[in-house]
Amino acid sequence: MPKTTDRTFFYREVLWIPDNGERRPSAIPERRPAGHQAARTGIGTAYNTASNLWYTLSHGIVNEVYYPTVDRPQIRDLEFLVTDGTFVHEERRDLRHDLSFFGETEAPGYRIVSFDPAGRYRIVKEVMGDPHLPCLLLRVRLEGDPALLPRLRLFVLVEPHLDVGGTGNSLRRFFHAGKSGLLGWKNGVFMALGATLPFRRLSCGFVGESDGVTDLFRHRTLRWEFDRATDGNVAGVGELAIEGSQEFTVGLSFGTGQHGALTTLFQSLGIHFVEQKGRFLEQWSRVTDKILPLGAHGGDGGRLYRISHNILRSHEDKLYPGAIIASQSIPWGDFHDDQAGLGGYHLVWTRDLCHSALGLLALGDAESPYRALVYLAASQLPDGGFHQNFWVDGSPYWTGIQLDGVAHPVILAWRLFRENGLKAFDPYPMVLSAAAYLVRHGPSTQQDRWEEARGYSPSTFAAMIAALVSAGLWAQIRGDAAEGQFFLDYADFLESRLDGWTTTRAGTLVPGISRHYVRILPTSAGDPSPEEEVDRTWLELANQPPGSPFRFPAREIVDGGFLDLVRYGIRRADDPLVVDSVAVTDALLRVETPFGPCFRRYNHDGYGQREDGGPFLGWGKGRAWPLLTGERGHYEAGRGTGPGPLSEGQ
Repeated sequence: MPKTTDRTFFYREVLWIPDNGERRPSAIPERRPAGHQAARTGIGTAYNTASNLWYTLSHGIVNEVYYPTVDRPQIRDLEFLVTDGTFVHEERRDLRHDLSFFGETEAPGYRIVSFDPAGRYRIVKEVMGDPHLPCLLLRVRLEGDPALLPRLRLFVLVEPHLDVGGTGNSLRRFFHAGKSGLLGWKNGVFMALGATLPFRRLSCGFVGESDGVTDLFRHRTLRWEFDRATDGNVAGVGELAIEGSQEFTVGLSFGTGQHGALTTLFQSLGIHFVEQKGRFLEQWSRVTDKILPLGAHGGDGGRLYRISHNILRSHEDKLYPGAIIASQSIPWGDFHDDQAGLGGYHLVWTRDLCHSALGLLALGDAESPYRALVYLAASQLPDGGFHQNFWVDGSPYWTGIQLDGVAHPVILAWRLFRENGLKAFDPYPMVLSAAAYLVRHGPSTQQDRWEEARGYSPSTFAAMIAALVSAGLWAQIRGDAAEGQFFLDYADFLESRLDGWTTTRAGTLVPGISRHYVRILPTSAGDPSPEEEVDRTWLELANQPPGSPFRFPAREIVDGGFLDLVRYGIRRADDPLVVDSVAVTDALLRVETPFGPCFRRYNHDGYGQREDGGPFLGWGKGRAWPLLTGERGHYEAGRGTGPGPLSEGQ
């Protein structure tokens, strides 16, 4: 081993520094950590609140694990690598994948089969959370050609991004109580990786320089065995002592200290996976069995219905009951540097939270919406408003004003009141405060539902009117007749003006239709003399490609937000203005897919990946959103026609 300085050596081609008898790779140069990819083929969690851990899947692997709350991702990926000495396959890049749910209730545990493209072998995994502990469990079996299996070597890779960031992580090998594995830590968050099989080799390194993936692809074997890598962008690899098609379990646990993470790992792996799986399924079955039996009305035996229910429930936090985030993803996160505090959809939006809660209420679940309402009451600001979005602990991320985000908690409270679902909790003070906020800050919203434009929006008006009517009726029930009548009168005022403010009379988008709803009439909140005529205004669109037009006549930009007027009972489904507006949005926003129709947000939308498939980085092309197919399905149900092919588009 050639010596280069008093403290620096080359160990099998990699610079290393001895420290108390340990081999440590040099951190120079260090690759900047990549962010988290937003693609998802599955998400899940155990139902019990003691298991405060969530996981996401894509490309056949676990790509994120959230702990201790649903908004804090702690790893970038957990996957397997395979070699026989002549090739190296990385599971997510080189193998094909097939995914299915556990059991008949579509509980959010998954069976993933990763296939060698040449058909020589496959990795069969079952993935779920420990039913009672913050530990991810993977039951694994390697199958294939009997002549090849004895030569195959299997490695597990983990890339920790602890405490929500890829920098400053540390990782070391551990040997405790006759067991070995990898232990990671950063800022009081600890992670432990182990298995029911022993490890032949373990190594910790810096990503792209001295990590196990680099080692394997360079040498087709694990030549480097570093004891630890500290304070950087790190990854760990372990070679499992697998014999043929032997079945085993891998665990990835978390805790607030080394002792907690290791204890959780050993406790979890100490119970046979079959027993753990039975408990996992039993927990979810208890919940799924209580929802309304609506599955028979679908064409798939209720499969999509059960999946939707379980996915909604999987987005609720367990330390902050009722905190339902929008999605466990960061859009185009893999094209951004990974950093603590990077926002995404793994935040609470009051609008999205209320939609999830009302969806669960429609399924016959009153407990989750109740928890959501209590959480919202605790999140309300002193002036009656709500932050645009916030972390589950209430800390704000964006602080814009969206009036529909203030209105929806009132609607949720009213629905629970009507369903006798409030228990001993009284949300009436929250309702009055939010309704007063709508009056003081409306009718122009600082941001519409797409968070890009201010003004008079049909969808915002729909939510405001529904909330003000709810607050007014509630006030009258509580004996506050004058206050209740004021809210009702203000709702009537908005209803009487909304068509005049949000309708063009000179439309040219579809021949023969001159009058239809638009996306928004641009105005500024607090303007004493706002423009009240759509046909005289211009709308500046966000996210447009450089050099392309971004300013359009407001009458030429449409979305499907007016459908909320039907959903909340403000306009009839067969109202001629609504029918004509549907025809216009169909002509401009409807996209036919092999699975049925889908819809874009609005014409000239620039929020989406680019034309060449590249990421959205300030501009792109808006794509079709399955959410909007669901909203259109609500409208068709209101017309009495049924969703028809729309249900296939979801």
